[in-house]
Amino acid sequence: MAVTWEELEKVQPLAAKLLKSSIQKDRMAHAYLLEGERGTGKKDASFLIAKTLLCLDLQEQYKPCETCINCRRINNGSHPDVHLVEPDGLSIKKDQIRNLQQEFSKSGVESKRKLYTIVHADKMTVNAANSLLKFLEEPNEGTTAILITEQIQQILPTIISRCQVITFRNMPTEVLVNKLLEMGVSSSNALILASITNNIHEALELNNDEWFAQARKLVLKLYEALKKSAASAMVALQEDWYSHFKEKSQIDRGLDLLLFVYKDLISLRIGKDNHLLYPNHRGSLETDALQMSTRSLTDKMDFILEAKRKLNANMNPQLLMEQLVLKLQGGSTFV
Repeated sequence: MAVTWEELEKVQPLAAKLLKSSIQKDRMAHAYLLEGERGTGKKDASFLIAKTLLCLDLQEQYKPCETCINCRRINNGSHPDVHLVEPDGLSIKKDQIRNLQQEFSKSGVESKRKLYTIVHADKMTVNAANSLLKFLEEPNEGTTAILITEQIQQILPTIISRCQVITFRNMPTEVLVNKLLEMGVSSSNALILASITNNIHEALELNNDEWFAQARKLVLKLYEALKKSAASAMVALQEDWYSHFKEKSQIDRGLDLLLFVYKDLISLRIGKDNHLLYPNHRGSLETDALQMSTRSLTDKMDFILEAKRKLNANMNPQLLMEQLVLKLQGGSTFV
């Protein structure tokens, strides 16, 4: 689903203003670095820029028509003068940048303009980054580079200095929730999806994902086991958790869902319960919240956040979960 300038202006007003102004005044930089968290619309914006620069029937100086052959091919990823580079495996390699340089040494196939987007630019190898640096230092006329990153601190300062940096902010939760509700997502799902991702496309995919629906059930089952005993929690891990949460990204998502349970408990404890992430379980969570101290709940949330950090540091997932449930169950103040 292609993003329009109107949509970009709603969710990224400052970024949209800067980019639109550059286009309208014909002052496009030769390189842009779009930085911000996952799901903030950076890649969509890069395709919007490409269409704006190459559209054959531009409206109002900056709006692509979406119907000409250039717009359609950019949307389909088949325009010969628009190139996308993404990590090959875990990194972007020197050969990928070299191939890009060779491609851009040629004149544009169908226009004087060429554009390339490098997604996850922070994942370039040292050799790839150095090759790109040379490319940025001597830009070809009519070439626009767009680098996209969620980790700007991982990019060489020399590359950053040669780009116009544009920051993409997280979409306000309320805006995303309302968009999801407009698209038919239930109110009980919309808030939890907006808390997991800032990307509306990913939120819609998760809403229809059986794995995600089952993940929520298993997280609540683990929480119930934690209330009983450490042994019950270990059984829940063996019977359900390990077989469902296999990949690192799945475990991380499961930890987020578990964290949300304790967020709801705190919200109920302090009387700010207008936006529960598990509204269908309000009754039982209210009972639990009354039996737990705010300090205990914040400690448990800290344990989960610590587990997320250890997971990203490549700790053994099974050992990580066993340690976590022992901490969560041992620190319980149920009476």
